[in-house]
Amino acid sequence: MSGAGRWITVACCVAACVPGGLRWLRVAQREHYLAGSTTRFALRWWRTPPVNPVVALVAVLALAASGRWPLAGVVTAAAVAAGPLGLAVRGRTSPLSWTRRLRTLATTTAVVEAVVVVVGVLSGPVALLAAAAALAVPLAVDLSCLLLIPVEDRLSARYVDRATTRLAVVDPTVVAITGSYGKTSTKGHLAHLVRDERTVVASPASFNNRAGLARAVNEHLADGTEVFIAEMGTYGAGEIAALCRWCPPDIAVITAIGPVHLERFGTEDRIVEAKSEILEGAPAVILPVDDPRLAVLADRAADAGKRVTRCSAADAGADVFVRRAADQTLSAFAHGVVLAEGVSAPPGVQPTNLACAIGVALALGVDPAAVGARLCDLPPVGHRLDVARSATGVCVLDDTYNANPAGAAAALAALAAAAAVPGAEVGPTVRAVVVTPGMVELGPRQFEENRRFGEAAAAVATDLVIVGRTNRKALERGAQGASGPPVRVTRAGDRPGAVAWVRANLVRGDAVLYENDLPDHYP
Repeated sequence: MSGAGRWITVACCVAACVPGGLRWLRVAQREHYLAGSTTRFALRWWRTPPVNPVVALVAVLALAASGRWPLAGVVTAAAVAAGPLGLAVRGRTSPLSWTRRLRTLATTTAVVEAVVVVVGVLSGPVALLAAAAALAVPLAVDLSCLLLIPVEDRLSARYVDRATTRLAVVDPTVVAITGSYGKTSTKGHLAHLVRDERTVVASPASFNNRAGLARAVNEHLADGTEVFIAEMGTYGAGEIAALCRWCPPDIAVITAIGPVHLERFGTEDRIVEAKSEILEGAPAVILPVDDPRLAVLADRAADAGKRVTRCSAADAGADVFVRRAADQTLSAFAHGVVLAEGVSAPPGVQPTNLACAIGVALALGVDPAAVGARLCDLPPVGHRLDVARSATGVCVLDDTYNANPAGAAAALAALAAAAAVPGAEVGPTVRAVVVTPGMVELGPRQFEENRRFGEAAAAVATDLVIVGRTNRKALERGAQGASGPPVRVTRAGDRPGAVAWVRANLVRGDAVLYENDLPDHYP
């Protein structure tokens, strides 16, 4: 029976790798194929209480036992096929997209798994190694991502070469924008401010890596384009420098420095170093100097002979100053001259981002009067403090694309303002609700930042609805430690559950803030 048991275990483990592989391939795709990400998420999921840690322990014990009793590996296979519980094979918010890259990754992962099984066949402990291969699918996916880096670089090189040629032919003024947050908002503001006087193309959505930026150039940069706005993102040192080599900026912008992606960078100093690569070859630099670290970069750029525009939301002496008044209107000044005063703007417009956009527009030579006129009809920033009223009369603040401490603080202030003026027909029992999964990718600061967010939410909200488990403990601890009236805390397993709670409990005049929205590959 032991011989038959070995092959039964092998068959079960191979079969388990199908649903298991689909789960972790989906995670890899969602995490931009970064080697190491899949294993990191696997550890998160298998540690998620109450059931997954038990299932993981049983799977590991069965794996260990399969060296002596081959059929024990079937238990490991069952755990891999079924778990981790909560991580669906077919995603709700981030389903698999069978691109050429994903097909290549799936094939490579299958080969890696097959090699392990073949080694088991040749060396003897085939049941043990088959069970180990099944349990280690996330590692196999990460190893495959690592192995495919030179392949993907070579495959994408032709698109980068085409984009380089296209940029040379069209010859637009390139505005490169990076930052821990605020990139997309600043890009949208800038496109709005210059569109009437310049032919402008902005890289769409978040096409801010090598492949995405090359695609933006190849598919969207039309003949006659005068300004190309290139959003540039990074997960590590050297990436922005590499982008700037084939898409060299004439004007470079850093919108903000914050703890976003801190678990990848390690420290904010490294984030500053990585983001500052965008300044190296640019003759003109736009920087928000309310952050002392960016003020230092501005001084260095000026010393290097670059044209520097210093922007601020706090210092009226800056080159560009945007002030938000108590009534939430905005006023903008450039070199002490009023561009616009008392302008009503959508709540999602942040003064610092707008100041940077104004600074670029002026650096492009746009008439200051035209810039001021365009400030009067700024469009809202999608999913960044969009404000609407539902059919039932509930004020809904959509801030689902924000995931940083500064943005969260601004959103809570907007909720407080919305709840303060709910409508004449509403009495003092108005409810202000925060729906959130918290913030992620904050590295060692994640728990503390979410605890602070929970505490701040409790200061302005009557109810806190926590979505998922990722930051539940931190948010609850913050809410419990807040001074003032206690906030009611509700747990929701996922976003649809939270929305259902809101619809069942809120009435006309109430207000709800949806702060951040994690895809369902997070626990």
